[in-house]
Amino acid sequence: MTKLEKTTLTKLELRIMQVVWRLGACTVSDVQQGLQPALAYTTVQTMLNILEKKAKLKRRLRGRSYEYTAIVTEAKASGHAVRDLVDRMFGGSSEELVMSLIKTRQIDPKRIAELSRQLDAEKERGK
Repeated sequence: MTKLEKTTLTKLELRIMQVVWRLGACTVSDVQQGLQPALAYTTVQTMLNILEKKAKLKRRLRGRSYEYTAIVTEAKASGHAVRDLVDRMFGGSSEELVMSLIKTRQIDPKRIAELSRQLDAEKERGK
């Protein structure tokens, strides 16, 4: 398994992690109930075990059930996904990603300028 495979989440893994991030410490049943559309208990259990092996979750025995908690934060997982997208689709160029968003009209240059000003303001407050 490559480093990239360890850091990126599949669609199903992401759905499950979103439930864990929302609930905090939770059991297989908790995750199953938090998923829409629902998945079979055994599927959720298998996916939680995979995520634990990938070091995205940790588990501990509570009574007769395992309780799962996230090791990886939502922000870190998001950062890995964006980096993966930029590397695979845009040759590692974040600028190419932004240009693609503009060209496909998913964001306009005015909005990018506005976001840039917000970022500058946050940097100033952080100093």
